[in-house]
Amino acid sequence: MFEFIRTHQRLMQIFLAILIIPSFALVGISGYKSFGDDANTVAKIDGQPLTQQDWEAAQRRQLDQLRQRMGQQYDQKLFDTPEFKQNVLDTLVAERAINAEVIRSHLTIGDPALQKFILGQGLTKADGSFDHERYQALLAAQGMTPQIYEARVRQELAFQQLTSGIEGSAFAPRTVAKMISDIGAQERDVQELVLPITDYLPQVKVTDEMVKAFYDKNAKMFEVPEQAKIEYVLLNADTVASQVTVSDDEVAAYYKANTQRFTAPETRRASHVLVALKKDASAADKAAAKAKADAIAAEVRKAPADFAKIAKAKSEDPASAEMGGDLDVVEKGSLPKPVEDAIFALKQGEISNPVESEFGYHVLTVTELKPSATKPLDEVKGEIAADLKKQKAGKKYSEMAEAFSNTVYEQADSLKPAADKLGLKIETAAGVGRNPSPMLGQAPFNNAKFLTALFSDDSVKNKRNTEAVEVAPSTLIAGRIVEFKPASKRPLAEVEAAIRQRVTMEEALAMARKAGEAKLAAAKASGDAAGFGETKTISRAHAEGVNRAAALAVLKADVSKLPAYVGVELPGQGYGVYRIGKVHQPAEPDEARRKAEQEQIGNILAQQEMFGYVESLKNKAKVKMLRSPLTAPKADEAK
Repeated sequence: MFEFIRTHQRLMQIFLAILIIPSFALVGISGYKSFGDDANTVAKIDGQPLTQQDWEAAQRRQLDQLRQRMGQQYDQKLFDTPEFKQNVLDTLVAERAINAEVIRSHLTIGDPALQKFILGQGLTKADGSFDHERYQALLAAQGMTPQIYEARVRQELAFQQLTSGIEGSAFAPRTVAKMISDIGAQERDVQELVLPITDYLPQVKVTDEMVKAFYDKNAKMFEVPEQAKIEYVLLNADTVASQVTVSDDEVAAYYKANTQRFTAPETRRASHVLVALKKDASAADKAAAKAKADAIAAEVRKAPADFAKIAKAKSEDPASAEMGGDLDVVEKGSLPKPVEDAIFALKQGEISNPVESEFGYHVLTVTELKPSATKPLDEVKGEIAADLKKQKAGKKYSEMAEAFSNTVYEQADSLKPAADKLGLKIETAAGVGRNPSPMLGQAPFNNAKFLTALFSDDSVKNKRNTEAVEVAPSTLIAGRIVEFKPASKRPLAEVEAAIRQRVTMEEALAMARKAGEAKLAAAKASGDAAGFGETKTISRAHAEGVNRAAALAVLKADVSKLPAYVGVELPGQGYGVYRIGKVHQPAEPDEARRKAEQEQIGNILAQQEMFGYVESLKNKAKVKMLRSPLTAPKADEAK
């Protein structure tokens, strides 16, 4: 059978709960290469190495996915943590352990299952035929070959086949689900007695000694970090490109020397009807197949417009028959030579005589023929100019970068020589600190590597230029400190009013707490509701009218004996005492919510089952951690 589906592609992601995050999106099917433990090997799974390069590539791909999902909300610093890196490692190890089990279990996905999956992805045209062009666009966008895509689909389907049975085995017992739902729906009748902080503010007397003690105890609250006013110059691709021009003569010369680049070769799209024949077919079988193919050819010649309909009904190549016999655009070497020769000899719409190949007899037609064509110069002039400008800019950037680095180093007391020599602008910035500021975003000087150079002892004390620092691809920056303010502490007089207000609130809250605790003890002793407000009914889903911190405490309180009492400090408000008089279930249970909760519990149990299964596979695969990737050398350092 022709493997026509190898030209189709759809990037998939299989999500497994808890431990496995976008499966294979991290590691694809790069597989298991057999080589010994070297300086880059982080772990071994089933005897195969997981390298530092694997980990770094997985981390980059995961960050790319997060960047695409989060858009402008993405901040790489949030993920530049040991926890994130360790999570990627754990994921890689788990995936490799599962893949090892897939191989051990000889789980394979046959051609029919693969074909069914690809044909079932909804990529069809209005007439129901397969949309090859869309598939090809997806394939090109992902930079994948048909072989890689087909192997990935097979492996991911086998992966899913193995894990789905584990996840599907978990279920939530009704009694457990009901008990948890009942707890969530439980309602409590509560009365509130609040001692507002405002009632105690007039009683507070804050002395100068109290203010000074707070100031000394909380010195870090009043620190002003070191700051600098700086100058800097930036050399990047945009700056260089603005100094590069391309003439019409250069464009014309390039076009003349590279005409083939702008020439589209002839393309032929073909369809066929196959009468299949076994390799060891007898002469009688061959004659019968040939006669059948002759009859089909005659039928198609009578109604060429029905070729797709006839192919779908009579072709014995299941893959192409579903698509009306379409073989897509034919490339040299992709089909058996007799078939290929026949296709390239046909005119568009012409029907061939039966052509014999190792697969049987083919009735062929060319459904689309685009002759070779060369784009005129005017049409590609802009493209050529852009390419030439990019080439020139790349070369010029290398030259300017060397001059930039040398000048800022050799004439280190000023940035002006470098700016004048290379046509750059000296920029300024104030309030620059030693560490990158989230408020400054992607500003070129808000770079950790540059700031480290800027705040070096030599730069701070002598106000000398930094070296040229690469802060992004084809982007160099050099700077110097013009004014420097060391870290300091705001004077007491400047913050005294704020401290006095803070201490006043804290003292008033302490008074409210003391009084509230006395009320709580008295209420517990008497058991009555004297002084409490009206009764409110709250639950975990509905706690309107009660402070959130108080509601949490009320819902967690021991209610084995009623009435029950709880005391809660209300930040910024005072102290609350709460009397729980009754505990009950709602009159009409929310069945939809209960069903959703049961599904959630089932999902949690499935995650636990999967976690346990993955751990057992890791043991079976004899996972051996050779080194933490957090301390391992980077790939380029280990070479």
